[in-house]
Amino acid sequence: MRTFGLCLFAAVEIAERFSFYGVSANLITYLTGPLGEGNAAAAAAINAWNGVSQVLPLLGAALADSWLGRYRTILLASLLYILGLGMLSFSTLLSSGSDQCTSSSGKPCRPSTLQVAFFYVSLYMVAVAQGGHKPCVQAFGADQFDPTDPEESVSRSSFFNWWYFGMCAGTAVTLVLLSYIQDNIGWGLGFGIPCVVMSCALAVFLFGTRTYRYYVSGSKKGMLSRAAEALAEWQSRRKTSPLPPPASQECHGPATPAPREFSTRVDEDEQEVVRDGSLVEQAKDVVRLFPIWATCLIYAVAFAQSSTFFTKQAATLDRRVGDRLNVPPAALQSFISITIVVFIPIYDRIIVPLARRYSGVPSGITMLQRIGTGMVLSLVSMVVAALVESRRLAVARDAGLVDKPSVPVPMSLWWMVPQYVLFGAADVFTMVGLQEFFYDQVPDKLRSLGLALYLSIFGVGSFISSALVSGINQVTAARGDSWFSNNLNRAHLDYFYWLLAALSALELLAYGYFSVTFKYKNKGALR
Repeated sequence: MRTFGLCLFAAVEIAERFSFYGVSANLITYLTGPLGEGNAAAAAAINAWNGVSQVLPLLGAALADSWLGRYRTILLASLLYILGLGMLSFSTLLSSGSDQCTSSSGKPCRPSTLQVAFFYVSLYMVAVAQGGHKPCVQAFGADQFDPTDPEESVSRSSFFNWWYFGMCAGTAVTLVLLSYIQDNIGWGLGFGIPCVVMSCALAVFLFGTRTYRYYVSGSKKGMLSRAAEALAEWQSRRKTSPLPPPASQECHGPATPAPREFSTRVDEDEQEVVRDGSLVEQAKDVVRLFPIWATCLIYAVAFAQSSTFFTKQAATLDRRVGDRLNVPPAALQSFISITIVVFIPIYDRIIVPLARRYSGVPSGITMLQRIGTGMVLSLVSMVVAALVESRRLAVARDAGLVDKPSVPVPMSLWWMVPQYVLFGAADVFTMVGLQEFFYDQVPDKLRSLGLALYLSIFGVGSFISSALVSGINQVTAARGDSWFSNNLNRAHLDYFYWLLAALSALELLAYGYFSVTFKYKNKGALR
């Protein structure tokens, strides 16, 4: 029954990722196309939305751990997901009239403020839904393994690998299928299909209700309410605690027995101190993860470019395959997922056993070593991206296309594949490593919060990316052509990629220091 339940969880997660990436992967094309936004504004808007999507799991996890429980949170988030996706599909019908309208300058009319507002409300409803769904499904799936069973405990590490494998397999199909539909058939259908898929995922999740193992907290009170009570009690005791007795009473004569009422109050205070101490220890266990969390943020900033500027670059290249087929620019993101799908079995079945022989660690390398390896690959990916973009600009100049952004640059889109493949390989190490690390190293009662902390890395990273793009765009546009000019043949994305590569190198140094000094929660975590 446990295997059946895990299969259902995998199906639900694949469907949710299909729906989310069905919206996010090609979003920059929709914003710069039907909505008429510029490259820098669209990239900043997407990064801000992604940031909200990845930070909100902190709230969703807190609600799940302290009040609703994971099952109810997944259920409510799924319903909100379906509503948001349905509204998103409907919003494209509102703006379809502007596609057929042309202004006096010959350009398509911009959608009205109301249409744009309706679109963004729908988009952020999807972000809120993802905030409740994402941290709880994976934590609920990992809860199906009994930590007291040695065999199931060992299997949990492989669970994170194969969970990510299934999720990325679904994402690869999404990126190829939906990006083609959105570019060639219509955005209404392209956003409507994820709505249908998410509805099916909810039905599958409900079907397995009786087969799941449910995590039960040791306290009836939620995490947030217990923390608030502990703080209030601690402040109260500070104000009312009696002064110590005079020195003469402490040093002379036998102690006078305390009255029974006072003794009872002391016992109650000791119980409160124990409870508060437990909360303090839980807080310390979470806070000690902060250096690792902070030194992974630039990795998230680099990762954010794969769905924004990488896609815009690909749109300028020769995308022909044969005589009739043009590859959708967003479909190149599927190489990230394909690399993950190919590499995870190699990692799990070949690399881990070989590394285990030399390291003595059951998982081959530790979780922090795994994360650091992915960060190195991410750095290499940004260097490759900068070199490829420099070549693209040179080819555009040589072909006389600097002021002809609508004409494809005579350079094959396959030049961009290596940077996507490197990102995919980096994800196998860093993404999966972060998931397991933050699940394993938080207190047992805060597992949903742990996975939300992992997701928040990419949320805050997206906010940093948005701020960087906006700031650099203002500074460089004031001096001439912006690094993110709407005419990419006059832009300098290569400079931006070199900047991210330099920041990644500095981040890697800081991460190396904190990872070496980090102490795992228990020796069993070194797997």
